[in-house]
Amino acid sequence: MRLRNIAIIAHVDHGKTTLVDQMFRQAGVFRAGQVVGERILDSNPLERERGITILAKNTAILWRGTKINIVDTPGHADFGGEVERILRMVDGVLLLVDAAEGPMPQTRFVTAKALALGLTPVILINKVDRTDARPEEVHDEVLELLMDLDASDAQLDAPFLYSVGREGWAVERDAWAAAEPGGRGKDGRGKDGRSEGLTPLFETLIRCIPPPAADPSGPFQMLVSTLDHSTYVGRIAIGRVERGALRVGRRVARLSATDSDTEAPADADMSAAARPSTRVPADGSMPVPAQRSMTAPGTAEAGSRVAGLYTFSGLDRVDIEEARAGDIVGLAGVEDVEIGDTLADPRHPDRLRGITVEEPTISVDFVVNDSPFAGRAGKFVTTRQLRERLRRELERNVALRVEDTGRPDTFAVSGRGELHLTILMETMRREGYEFQVSRPRVLMRSDGAGARLEPWEEVVAEVPAELAGTVIDKLARRRGELVVMRPIGDSGVTRLELRVPARGLFGYRTEFLTDTRGDGILHHRFDRWDRWAGPIRGRGRGAMVADRAGKAVAFALFGLQERGAMFVAPGVECYRGMIVGENARPGDMDVNVSRGKKLTNMRAAAADENVRLEPPRRMTLEQALDFIDDDELIEVTPDAIRLRKRILDPGMRRKAAKAGRL
Repeated sequence: MRLRNIAIIAHVDHGKTTLVDQMFRQAGVFRAGQVVGERILDSNPLERERGITILAKNTAILWRGTKINIVDTPGHADFGGEVERILRMVDGVLLLVDAAEGPMPQTRFVTAKALALGLTPVILINKVDRTDARPEEVHDEVLELLMDLDASDAQLDAPFLYSVGREGWAVERDAWAAAEPGGRGKDGRGKDGRSEGLTPLFETLIRCIPPPAADPSGPFQMLVSTLDHSTYVGRIAIGRVERGALRVGRRVARLSATDSDTEAPADADMSAAARPSTRVPADGSMPVPAQRSMTAPGTAEAGSRVAGLYTFSGLDRVDIEEARAGDIVGLAGVEDVEIGDTLADPRHPDRLRGITVEEPTISVDFVVNDSPFAGRAGKFVTTRQLRERLRRELERNVALRVEDTGRPDTFAVSGRGELHLTILMETMRREGYEFQVSRPRVLMRSDGAGARLEPWEEVVAEVPAELAGTVIDKLARRRGELVVMRPIGDSGVTRLELRVPARGLFGYRTEFLTDTRGDGILHHRFDRWDRWAGPIRGRGRGAMVADRAGKAVAFALFGLQERGAMFVAPGVECYRGMIVGENARPGDMDVNVSRGKKLTNMRAAAADENVRLEPPRRMTLEQALDFIDDDELIEVTPDAIRLRKRILDPGMRRKAAKAGRL
């Protein structure tokens, strides 16, 4: 059977997962009359709630005798680690670009990674049915992007198609250009391509994406690009078979991830091929953590016995007896296998180049919950449980880093962005964990000459033209630098491209939505390590802090809501030191939210009218991370997200502030 391995890459919300839904339907994955939902591959509850892809998914379809292995990748920059490792499994990419937005920051990131690996691109300009679509301009912008990224001549000759993924049709660019709007082209096809559906796309993928460059005759070899888990067989290693074939029951050797031939001294029970490297790549990327191999390959009896082999078909994982070169398969039976490891024939333990991902840029502290409400809602609350869960996350989340600190109950967790970290927090709280989180901080590095470097972000904002000046001014105060400013057609929208220190974006998204009246779109991605930009002003407003324990009372909240925005509703139980609102002025304010109305025998006609309260501001994890200051923490439990001061006692807090310990 003929094989094609492709990854679908794009900026967030450009239509990747929706397109895969239509590819399934038209390739016959679903039986006639079967009822299926939308965004089928986004099976994770968080993915469905947020409308984004978080984890890469493996699937496959059969089109006219050719098996097309498809990997749906995340579009958000914070999950770039997923994209980087997945690209090692494929031979080409299907690059989706929105016909109105054009290339965005993540488009540049994923395209650069694909071109650097020499992958063949097919470009699909999607959503051409939008009223503000500008496909011809976007076509030119994509070509400019490819040239900026030093694409080869073959990559610059990539085919272009126009599509509406939601409706399930695509046409080649020549057919689109030859057709009259609303009419039919010279080749007889309609302008919208509904008559042929996605057939032009399937044909282009099979014609332009090369078959896997694998060696079917050599000894078995496979690079582990991702992991899955089964209740029955345990950990499943997923990757592309680079060489040879493998049958169930055979043995394979696990070779730990490495990035060079520079290795630690040999151990007596460890072969040279199995020794991990401790060298950090010169380009600053972060190698997947290497683990010691549990076997010493060298004989036919060494290694682990393969308990199961799986291939992908539609939404299913199918058992097979033999895996062949070029196919993307799952392999069960190898204990302690990690992403980046090589699985090989024990008699030919040849290691493949490991997977490297870019370093994290921000970090937060995960702290064992010690608030007065600790242990009320969570099942896992101890230091040991928190440590084990974070270490387990490292097995699949290759862009994450976890380090011990000077305090036994605190762990420094570093990631690619706020969303990357908050997804982990939200997942853990739903699993029953309780913990506290500090304010995010950027990671610094040195340029070798003693100068401090910090991460800078490439920011793209689309805002109403009359509000562009406000956005530029606010980001300039956060040390941002305007790079490009240009209108988008006749839509009255201006696109701003800026470079901003990563710490300058902390707490800005809510302010941006307020300044643009909810009409602005903001995207950013890591750009480079550059000079430290200097101090940036922090939160301009203080917090309202409960000065005693008790339930919030409507009467007290009514008197406080004129002083700022409240975070709690009547009946919510509070503790001393808990943040219950945002002060309208700088500086913190201790308040009593449980103060009730004094009861007397005297009444006035208007005094007992109903208390009218404004709805409290409900904080998500992202908003909470944006809000808190250095002396504050987020308490994360399965049933609540609370904000608190590090030092709960008001008197102790004032003393610490005077001593400069906050």
